[in-house]
Amino acid sequence: MLAGLSPARRRLVLVLLALVVVVAAVVTTAVVVPRLSGGAGSSAEAAQDDTPGPVLLVPGYGGSTASLRPLADRLTAEGRDATVVPVPGDGTGDLTASAEALGTAVDDALARTGADSVDVVGYSAGGVIARIWAADGGAEQARRVLTLGSPHHGTTIADLAAGILPAECPAGCQQLTTSSDLLAQLNAGDETPAGPTWVSVWTTSDETVTPPDSARLAGAVELPVQDVCPDSRVGHGQLPSDALVQGIVLAELAAGPPVQLTTADCARLSAG
Repeated sequence: MLAGLSPARRRLVLVLLALVVVVAAVVTTAVVVPRLSGGAGSSAEAAQDDTPGPVLLVPGYGGSTASLRPLADRLTAEGRDATVVPVPGDGTGDLTASAEALGTAVDDALARTGADSVDVVGYSAGGVIARIWAADGGAEQARRVLTLGSPHHGTTIADLAAGILPAECPAGCQQLTTSSDLLAQLNAGDETPAGPTWVSVWTTSDETVTPPDSARLAGAVELPVQDVCPDSRVGHGQLPSDALVQGIVLAELAAGPPVQLTTADCARLSAG
């Protein structure tokens, strides 16, 4: 399981194992940001746009763009314009800086393609980055925001690291604790700003986002992988490369509104 994690996560897991015998990995980066109420007018039109624009994929803690390459390649093969957004500081610093980097990438993608809106996929802490960007005005540029295994309400793994080894728990780790001021602000009131439609895809077998249902996002289409394929045991590190999860992402980013998938879709989406 460690082989599927980024080097930053793997180092932290090994240190924690030596002290308390914990199998885990820490997730993101963050900072206090202003909470906006969401857009109107042009943002609502973007949410209804049946011609999907480019897809921006945002990595999480550790900032590895390679972790999202399999999903980006699948999107490209299906005809989508997909870009993995590098985040500063390997994704372990101030998440506001990462959200600003996403904003720049969105502006560049819209200018390059002439599209009216983008779809954003945030993996792990990248989903929190996407929410910061959306809350700070980015919602007006988005048709859809899909978070993939994101710790929207913190992870107890970060709590453990911050309490036992604070020197090994940088800003991103501290801000992904269950008592994070950043998450408290993002989750105050409306968790999903108006404009885009929101989807949260996650796995009940997540070993990094603990408890796994921390990935629930009020106002989003909630889609645990096991609601589609009950026997799936996909873990956190395998979410972007798993054929079933890729199929779910493609279905949710298709033209039109998000769809509520069921077990009837398992075989079709798992086929790759």
